[in-house]
Amino acid sequence: MHKNTKVCVVGLGYIGLPTAALIASKGFSVLGLDVKPEVIEKINRGEVHIVEPDLAGLVKIVVDQGNLKAALSPVAADVFLIAVPTPVDSQNGPDLKYIQQAAATIAPVIQSGNLVILESTSPIGTTEKLYADIIEKRPDLAGKIHCAYCPERVLPGKVIYELEHNDRVIGGVDSASTEKAVSFYQGFVKSQLF
Repeated sequence: MHKNTKVCVVGLGYIGLPTAALIASKGFSVLGLDVKPEVIEKINRGEVHIVEPDLAGLVKIVVDQGNLKAALSPVAADVFLIAVPTPVDSQNGPDLKYIQQAAATIAPVIQSGNLVILESTSPIGTTEKLYADIIEKRPDLAGKIHCAYCPERVLPGKVIYELEHNDRVIGGVDSASTEKAVSFYQGFVKSQLF
């Protein structure tokens, strides 16, 4: 995928912020979304709200370069990467409300040809449900957007290194979505993509 690709990362926590910073460090224009104004303000000052080795320096660099900005609301992008929490609900099952909220947040700005990637840990069928949630809100995009899943698997303390060097498994709702997601990850992941 070309470096002029605009990326929107939804969720700026322990996975979203390092991912956004890594992507921005490769020359992509990245907008990070979060629901907390104080998080947005800190990031836009080049500061971080989480503790992770090397993250503070990387965020400062990419914010100063203008490659990473943070906001409360999305804007048009080419790729939307969802990295929101999936906590356990009262029945010990996955609570997917944050994924559903992310879909509702980005649906108004998604355009034909866009790629939506879910990185949040989630059960089988969630990617298809994410696609269906977007299409429910934007029926004009049926068959016109790409949707894929690429779960992150990283250890705290090594997140930046592992985001770039761990092998990735990528699956799309169709082969075109998978191919488009693989092309995107090739822009910043140095390891194998399956």
